[in-house]
Amino acid sequence: MSKPVLAVIVGNRNLFPDRLIQEGRRDILDVLKELDIEPVILKEDETNMGSVETWAHAKQCAELFDANRDRIDGILVTLPNFGDERAVADTVKLSGLKVPILVQAYPDKLDELAIDLRRDSFCGKISVCSNLRQYGFPFSLTSQHTVEPKSESFKHDLKKFVRVCQTVKGLKNARLGAVGARPNAFTTVRYSEKILQENGISVSTIDLSEVFGMTQKLADHDDRVQAQLKEIQDYAHAGSVPQAPMVKMAKLAVVLLDWMQENDLDATAIQCWSSIQENYGVNACAIMSLMSEKLMPSACEMDVTGVVSMYAAQLASGIPSALVDWNNNYADDPDKCVLFHCGNWAKTYLSDMKLQTSDILEMSFGKENTFGALAGRTAAGPATFARVTTDDGCGVLRAYVTEGRFTDDPLDTFGSKAVVEVPGLQTLLKYICQLGFEHHVAVNASHCASILAEAFENYLRWDVYYHNLCDDECDCGCDCGC
Repeated sequence: MSKPVLAVIVGNRNLFPDRLIQEGRRDILDVLKELDIEPVILKEDETNMGSVETWAHAKQCAELFDANRDRIDGILVTLPNFGDERAVADTVKLSGLKVPILVQAYPDKLDELAIDLRRDSFCGKISVCSNLRQYGFPFSLTSQHTVEPKSESFKHDLKKFVRVCQTVKGLKNARLGAVGARPNAFTTVRYSEKILQENGISVSTIDLSEVFGMTQKLADHDDRVQAQLKEIQDYAHAGSVPQAPMVKMAKLAVVLLDWMQENDLDATAIQCWSSIQENYGVNACAIMSLMSEKLMPSACEMDVTGVVSMYAAQLASGIPSALVDWNNNYADDPDKCVLFHCGNWAKTYLSDMKLQTSDILEMSFGKENTFGALAGRTAAGPATFARVTTDDGCGVLRAYVTEGRFTDDPLDTFGSKAVVEVPGLQTLLKYICQLGFEHHVAVNASHCASILAEAFENYLRWDVYYHNLCDDECDCGCDCGC
């Protein structure tokens, strides 16, 4: 992730003491520096202490923002006093920025409500938000209506907001690669490329015949092939995997990575069976896992909207995602289930990872053609689940998000596997089935569902269902669906 950049508007109303603006500006800049966030902000001598109060100030601030538009991830509005609500909204409008906005307001102290001490930011924030809404700008709010910038509560809000900004920015400009055709039987992963493009997500395609042709032009001793071979060997314990399929995997990785670089692609979805086993003679799982671990997510079974889901969760958390099957019930526990794939999960999710054949595909295509799958178990810890899909009948993007946890419950099976617990899982599964969502879901070893929900619904305007998702500060364990 690049260093985040926030445009900062210091709201002001000249009825209030100048020292409030001076203190507020200093506090905000101190917090941004502490969190390694770069500010784009008026200098103190450009307006009244660098604040925005008038139409002329709004134009000045907007010009500054416009000059830095390619770097700015979001806008932070800070209100050391009531502020001028219209000047804030005018600044955003004149800048032309279409980025997330966070509104922060200072609290008053009970012993400082005299005419020369009070802030009235509590009231000013309501007015600023009203104007932003009138102007048509979506915005985010702090957990508490008023909050000190140097408090841990605000720092938490700000870090979350930065992730929302980076998720929105990444998805609005995402470039994906579709490698091969979907497996013929998997109509579940069909999608609308046009709906994705309408939402800023571009898809480049390549046929597997082209990929196989390019691998044949690579010599075994090619420096890039040998470097990739070493990377695979260092990445996963290969045991008794023969050298020939290892070299094939290395060549496949070189071709895919070259193609991604040529097309500036962020992620890929690959037809991982059956052509690649029948016509090339390996499983692509290890290569896909390696790419996902390096924050270039790769989805199996040519699930393009699946890799959108993986990429979104990666942007929201900063760590790799995996694409999994909602695969099995876990005995008679209604809130637990088994996640599975044969498998291509990033190393993050497989602490005891081994590179071997695919137990399932080996039965159809032979052991010699299915080396390259990964087996292992995900350790206990936090989990976020996300799924994006195109609803072609309605012409919209839909998504659901929820949180739960990986558990250490006993599990005796093969492949890439995990046991998870999701409160109210049966309700979520009903929703998935009723809305026709895919059998795949992206999982991320973090709790970032609230970030995804904010990005998807508030800023990208997708249709979002957030299941059992409470505010970050809520530990009630309720089924509120808020």
